[in-house]
Amino acid sequence: MKKDVILAPSLLAADFSKVGEQLQQIKDGGAAYIHLDVMDGLFVPNISFGTPVIKSLRACTDLFFDVHLMIDRPERYIADYVGAGAQLITFHYEATKDPRAVLEQIRAAGVKAAISVKPGTPVEVLKELLPLCDMVLIMTVEPGFGGQKFMADMLPKVEWLVKEREAQGLAFDIQVDGGVGKGNAADCVRAGANVLVAGSSVMGQPDLKSAAEEVLSCAKEALV
Repeated sequence: MKKDVILAPSLLAADFSKVGEQLQQIKDGGAAYIHLDVMDGLFVPNISFGTPVIKSLRACTDLFFDVHLMIDRPERYIADYVGAGAQLITFHYEATKDPRAVLEQIRAAGVKAAISVKPGTPVEVLKELLPLCDMVLIMTVEPGFGGQKFMADMLPKVEWLVKEREAQGLAFDIQVDGGVGKGNAADCVRAGANVLVAGSSVMGQPDLKSAAEEVLSCAKEALV
């Protein structure tokens, strides 16, 4: 049975001059999460924002804070992001020497733990780590920049996770991130994803509420 769809618009595509208003608009459009991409210029070739921005946002919205750490050695900063208001922390398998220890560190901090793999990394490397995961993120673009084209050839990774989740008797969520919009949301859900990160397809549109509603509506067609 497929899980209900959760929409997680990405702050990276927001207009920071009116971000409080935009957060309310996406919530009104059905979004439950806000996806917060943290980049350090080392693990990925871009820099975004860190704990001060997240802490300030926490004061102006009750959306669930889905923090995606695209940073080198994330174990150094888990406590900082939990303190800033993160409710779920995703890090990259490729960014640390001991991903199991990082998952355990996040869980011990009292928030949900998630792990991601880059497009070039086989998803099977996560097999033994899945019991520690509340969510697994499959990147459908190369991490580091918004506005990239969706990589449909990543969806078999989602399908593998669905089968492995069942085989291990687990219940983690499956998130997809990168190029997701109304044209492919249903394909993502059919493959087995239930948390959809939407950047420019929602946050970059003139009417954020309508854009969120449209992506969610398209995604939920796959549940019928």
